[in-house]
Amino acid sequence: MKNNEKRPDTSRVKMHSDDYHKKHRVLGWIISIVAICAVAAVAYSAYVYFKAKSAVDQTYDPKNQVEVRDGEFNGKNKFAVLLMGTDTGALDRTEKRGRTDTIILAIVNPQKKRYTLMSIPRDTMAQMVGNSSFRVEKINAAYTIGGAKMAMDSVSKLINVPVKYYALVNMGGIMKMIRYVGGINIRPNLTFEYGGYEFKKGKMTRMGGGGALAYSRMRYDDPKGDYGRQERQRQVIIALIKKAVSLGSLSNLDSILSTVSGNVKTNLPFRALQSIALNYRSCADHEVSDYLHGYNATIDGSSYQIQPTTELQRVSNYARSELGLEQEFINNNETYQNQRNVADGFSFKSKKNQEYKIYDDYTEEGDN
Repeated sequence: MKNNEKRPDTSRVKMHSDDYHKKHRVLGWIISIVAICAVAAVAYSAYVYFKAKSAVDQTYDPKNQVEVRDGEFNGKNKFAVLLMGTDTGALDRTEKRGRTDTIILAIVNPQKKRYTLMSIPRDTMAQMVGNSSFRVEKINAAYTIGGAKMAMDSVSKLINVPVKYYALVNMGGIMKMIRYVGGINIRPNLTFEYGGYEFKKGKMTRMGGGGALAYSRMRYDDPKGDYGRQERQRQVIIALIKKAVSLGSLSNLDSILSTVSGNVKTNLPFRALQSIALNYRSCADHEVSDYLHGYNATIDGSSYQIQPTTELQRVSNYARSELGLEQEFINNNETYQNQRNVADGFSFKSKKNQEYKIYDDYTEEGDN
């Protein structure tokens, strides 16, 4: 090379080379971080899946197993689940097996993007369907006498709606679940004190598990009696559903799943519950709250709620419509007993507590 020739400037090339390698190192780090996050997400999803499956499998009731058709919970089909609550192991209640004082038929209608909670008063007079001999009791005795199957069959017969799925919840478990999702917000419909908690009508109140359970349990100081309690129970369930579907509840996933496994029993298998959770989230934003309206009456010295035939027909029509079923004329033991009692002078227009007689000559075909 001659002295007057310029040497090639390699500094710019070196700079570009360094930039190139730096950029690739940064890109490599980014890719690595994303890969690690992706693996972690997959691992967490797998953990959540298997943890949830393990917890839900413990709640499954194989004795009342029913066939779940492929695609049955695809987000388009309507379905119903009988929700029952037992009051054991919470707020000083320690009975091993109580009656199902909370009985609600939940109907999910994806076409209308809503679900309905239809309460059935615990003292409702009903035939115990599946009993070896004809027997009439309060509807909340069905589970105690014949388990989940008798409860489902008795409710199904009462309002002429097919019921094949159920979920039984210990109210103590509800209290824990509310605690683990961080509490719920409810605007009380009544001012009262119960179990050491105070509630003021119309004031938005944040409730933990104990407060929510106390709010939903009080009955005797409610002007509406058990009907008022049912309304408050539906408020609590609706608030819990809305809170449970939020992402914030996942922070206590282990505790929630542990509570579910120890306080819930259902004949819905894990894959069905998984499909419901994935495909029906939009239905959780809108709800309809209703209940069977009955009359006070006395049967053999005990207080009952007697449901007029017109009311049974109203609820049956609504429930069947929500499920996409044709309406049918309701004809069962309850309508037969109503007909016989009205013929004997019982009046559904009277506000007095009247005597109601049970005629044991009812047959499945009906004598009316």
